[in-house]
Amino acid sequence: MLLPNHDNTYIIIPAYNENKEVLDQTIDELLKTSCRIIVIDDASSEKINLPDTKNIFLLKHPVNLGQGAALQTGIEFAILKKANYIVTFDADGQHTVGDISAMLLPLQKAEADITLASRFLKPGMHNASGLKRVILRFGRLVNYFFTGIYLSDAHNGLRAMTAETAKKIQLKENRMAHATEILYLIKKYKLKYKEVPATVTYTNYSKSKGQSVFNSIRIFFDLVLHKLFE
Repeated sequence: MLLPNHDNTYIIIPAYNENKEVLDQTIDELLKTSCRIIVIDDASSEKINLPDTKNIFLLKHPVNLGQGAALQTGIEFAILKKANYIVTFDADGQHTVGDISAMLLPLQKAEADITLASRFLKPGMHNASGLKRVILRFGRLVNYFFTGIYLSDAHNGLRAMTAETAKKIQLKENRMAHATEILYLIKKYKLKYKEVPATVTYTNYSKSKGQSVFNSIRIFFDLVLHKLFE
């Protein structure tokens, strides 16, 4: 159950060609909270239909821009709606709604400006394969190389931030390299951050939507180009 007074928390969900059943289940679980939900349709091939309720907003990109761009669209909209807190949440069912309150607690206590979920901190749990763990280990090293921040987890889509922090998160990396860019911005603005244990549950569907070795290599080169031309 969420802490009181989080009815002005906005949850951002980037969505691109998602499985309808999985997305519907994710939305249904989130609707049990007091949060507002922003779904960004990143030019999916089929129309996304959501429940007709004042707590859900559907934003659409006319062309596919990538997850980073979808998050930026959601962040800007949440700020316009006077959000107190903003949470990023994946659409593929791998995150646990019950973890959101723990992500928000350090923000409410002013212990952090932004929280980052970790499946590797106890009592967090995961069912990642050996190959996935290798990719995540590589991602941690890439993050450290580009930002100087060494986390226990890498590219976990569950995050929470204050509205003031969100105003500083101006993402330029449209695709998956945005995860490292967020760390770069944390370092640049000297934001207080905290890792919070969380559960990540992979299904066959979420695995098909996740990062491959090729995508990890692409992220690396995207970051190299970002560094060269920043």
